[in-house]
Amino acid sequence: MTMVQDSSQIAALIKQRSRSLGFDLCGIDDARPSEHADYLRSWLDSGRAGEMSYLHERFDERVDVGKLLPGAHSVICVAMNYHVPLEAAPAAQPKPLKIAKYALGVDYHKHLKDKLYDLADWIRATFPGTKTKCGTDTLPVLERELAARSGIGWIGKNTLVINERIGSWTLLGEVITTLELPPDAPAVDRCGTCRRCIDACPTQAIVAPRELDATQCISYLTIEHRGDIDPTLAEKFDGWVAGCDICQQVCPFNGRAPIALLEELQPTRPSGTIDASEIEGWNEEAYWAATRRSALRRIKLPQFKRNARIAQPRGGGS
Repeated sequence: MTMVQDSSQIAALIKQRSRSLGFDLCGIDDARPSEHADYLRSWLDSGRAGEMSYLHERFDERVDVGKLLPGAHSVICVAMNYHVPLEAAPAAQPKPLKIAKYALGVDYHKHLKDKLYDLADWIRATFPGTKTKCGTDTLPVLERELAARSGIGWIGKNTLVINERIGSWTLLGEVITTLELPPDAPAVDRCGTCRRCIDACPTQAIVAPRELDATQCISYLTIEHRGDIDPTLAEKFDGWVAGCDICQQVCPFNGRAPIALLEELQPTRPSGTIDASEIEGWNEEAYWAATRRSALRRIKLPQFKRNARIAQPRGGGS
């Protein structure tokens, strides 16, 4: 049992612990409700969430972490850099298709959640009577808003959290807690007049700074959308078969992103690609083997085959 009583010292200990667990960034926010509940409701009502019906669920909790954990005072936000350099596609891949970087290593839901549980266990053991609740892309919370309020980074024009030092190649997580901790100052928005992400998006899914129409986004279409894809959108996939990184690739802050060193983040496919013929030849058994321990499992086999058919760059064969 710790003798530390000062909340600033407690916050410093928690941040130190988070770094020892492999998180690159840690910030603290208070547990006040979202300031953007009306916008979220309007965005959902507009249909821009597409088939992601789960975003409509548990709305009150989504915009107020205090409803997820009664008595919550603070939200400890963490981020882990997943940037890794990629090799050229091997000659053995005549029709290489691209996979978003976040899905190249071990499924982040598993290894991030394990580390978050470790952090939460330590907090409860060190400060008896404390309650916690953890999540990484699984709790109904507005992770990016919480991360921005905690100082981890600002929400960029591509709607992703950008940190001045490590860019936007980050996986986010949070520990909601009844500990009363001093909040960090929010990050300063440094996008300025830059609009590279907006201009580079091939489907114009970023309809305005920090405003995304998911139904036009290649990541949404390849991962979340189950049915046929509008041919006018499909022709712009340019090789993306599982997610899309274009709005991150063009971001100036990602030009100096450090390289992730954790074993779980290293790409199982060093080129970040998979050949179209491999996907075309998958049966259920081959699909399960190829996506084992991977976030690619979110994409079901029929979707993968659909994506492989339409994602090949024009002139690259069928």
